[in-house]
Amino acid sequence: MPTRRTADLPLHRGEAPAWLMKRMVEMAEAIGTVIVREYGPVELLRRLSDPFWFQAFGCVLGFDWHSSGVTTTVLAALKEACRRSNNDLGIVVCGGKGALARKTPEEIRRICEKTGDPAESLIYASRMAAKVDSAAVQDNYELYHHCFLFVPGQPVWAVVQQGMDPRKRYARRYHWLSEVMPSFVSDPHAAVVCDKRGDSVLNLVAGEAERHRQALTALSREHPDKLLREVRKLLEKGEKLPFFPATNRNSDGNGLRLPARHRLSPRDLNPNSLRKVLLKTYERQASEFEHLLGEENIGAAALRSLSLLAELIYNAPASRRDPAAYSFAHGGKDGQPYPVNRRLYDENIQRLRRWIELARIGQEAKLEALRALAAFTQHAGLAS
Repeated sequence: MPTRRTADLPLHRGEAPAWLMKRMVEMAEAIGTVIVREYGPVELLRRLSDPFWFQAFGCVLGFDWHSSGVTTTVLAALKEACRRSNNDLGIVVCGGKGALARKTPEEIRRICEKTGDPAESLIYASRMAAKVDSAAVQDNYELYHHCFLFVPGQPVWAVVQQGMDPRKRYARRYHWLSEVMPSFVSDPHAAVVCDKRGDSVLNLVAGEAERHRQALTALSREHPDKLLREVRKLLEKGEKLPFFPATNRNSDGNGLRLPARHRLSPRDLNPNSLRKVLLKTYERQASEFEHLLGEENIGAAALRSLSLLAELIYNAPASRRDPAAYSFAHGGKDGQPYPVNRRLYDENIQRLRRWIELARIGQEAKLEALRALAAFTQHAGLAS
């Protein structure tokens, strides 16, 4: 699994200009083709799931090194490159930003009709990755971009998706790779990239939260009337509740002022609101947390309420560990660290294309030289 690191991802306005986007598509195709030829298409997915490599890839393509737009623009360029390459890249990119993200399932299904891959299992993976990062990890970042990548004929897929916190003007990128994912509900990410770590996170997929997940799932199978009787007892006693410090009690002793952590509100303990949630979950009788999470109408608010009840009734604390780890050639479109050198960019695209064509007709010497150059550059970088 890649080492977990983060990079600055401030939200930036604007789009890549047409002249740059055209070149980004061509460069993405050239670089991707070399990687696939050398190491295979699965290796390309592995690299895209590494946040440092992804960020470097965006820099080489000429996008802003520190912008949230590097996620959406790089993946849009890669998706177009895959479409144009006639399968030379060996991967499929589905989804995108906004409305394109919502069309991911139908894109997957349409492609699988041609490739013969199991569409339903890939759609399930796409949907669960989005559900985890929008409902099971409640970190104040709303998802607005979702890309699902897979290799036809192989059981390997990756997800790169991004959320935004418009108040803090920061974005958070979530990387998934099926090869290194133990499960959908226990530390599933290859990496989570963000410069700002929160202190009010509810992380239902933390590795250490298995007992909480079990309690939450068991609670979802209980009859609503039984649970509501327990909740009313707790509220009527007015005693200090588990995991709530005494400072949360109102000064007049007539109630509770709940903590700000994982965005709780008094509605989360309101019996009338809880009943609607509990009726939904009781009907489903989920056997495990993944099944509960996968239900259509179980979203962030319902999971917050169930999580709180699991803490109060089963004495099983949730994890509030923020999943984001901490810290993270051709110039950038906004002139940082310097303006894009269009002539150099075009020359490098042509060089890569020539190397690819030479390799196709058996002249591996050029690619050997490229590998040697890469090794020398890496050694020089370490020495410096």
